[in-house]
Amino acid sequence: MKNNIFRIALLVFGFTLLGKTANAQDPAFSQFYSNPLYLNPAFAGANNGGCPTATLNYRDQWPGIGRTYVTYSASYDQHIDALGGGLGVIVAQDKSGSGNLNTLHASLLYSYLLEVNRDFTIKAGFEASYRSLNLNWDNLTFGDMIDPTYGFIYQTDEDIVNNADNVSFPDFSAGFLGYTENMYFGFAAHHLTQPDQGFISVSNLPTKYTAHIGGNFPISRYSNNVTTISPNFLYQRQQDFQQFNYGVYLNRGPIVGGLWTRNSIKNFDSFILMFGLVQDAFKFGYSYDITVSNLKNSNTLGAHELSFTLYMPCRNKSKLYNTISCPQF
Repeated sequence: MKNNIFRIALLVFGFTLLGKTANAQDPAFSQFYSNPLYLNPAFAGANNGGCPTATLNYRDQWPGIGRTYVTYSASYDQHIDALGGGLGVIVAQDKSGSGNLNTLHASLLYSYLLEVNRDFTIKAGFEASYRSLNLNWDNLTFGDMIDPTYGFIYQTDEDIVNNADNVSFPDFSAGFLGYTENMYFGFAAHHLTQPDQGFISVSNLPTKYTAHIGGNFPISRYSNNVTTISPNFLYQRQQDFQQFNYGVYLNRGPIVGGLWTRNSIKNFDSFILMFGLVQDAFKFGYSYDITVSNLKNSNTLGAHELSFTLYMPCRNKSKLYNTISCPQF
């Protein structure tokens, strides 16, 4: 009984630090190419031949321990000839600690298109965001509330009434894409100004750096179906946290499958299995993260992720330009 109480106290203490002074990391999607505006602002207007695209994403991480991290996002983007690039909007919400900490951000994105030559194109993207964090202090528990025998029975001495429960601030990001017919690479930096998101004392949001590279290559053709293979690599760093994603997609006709691994410098986190269906008007994907780190002993039940993208036709046909041939998910 005592061991369980102290384990709970340790988790509570860690979450309390997050709410006060710790620097948090952004939520990460396993199907990162199915949420391109979240990955890199330079993707605005890059897909669907520049025609309008609407995307919905949902991720439920570790549902076995009380729906600890649930993230939603919705986005829209298209290429606009008059602006020489793409425009996009994205709204995302992240619920942490069974909903005790809610993060909401809304962004407007613009990407400039430059065709260097017939074979190589670059896009430079910029993002301006409004972010809001809300913390429900009433549902939090603290170390001074614990009795070694009976658990959480005392009132806390924390000054909950006078603590801020909401912080909001502007945020800015930028990104870059380069691509040919079969190859692509990109770089993005989010939270360039490292805004303060602390509820009690200063807690700056660290800049997140993302680098991604991959290719899409045909390997066989049968009837009207072309089978392609797409190896990819993604690296992200936010303060001291580093993450590597590497794997491969296999696309045959409308069916897409993927196998990925994710790890940090010191910890192998998970395998990622992905299945998708791609049609002319839409695509749908599902992925499951199989936890292989020490968290597997906590019965986390991994992570489930869903994505849906609607491809809309252009009202006015845009000028022809090279479009990126990157993975669907």
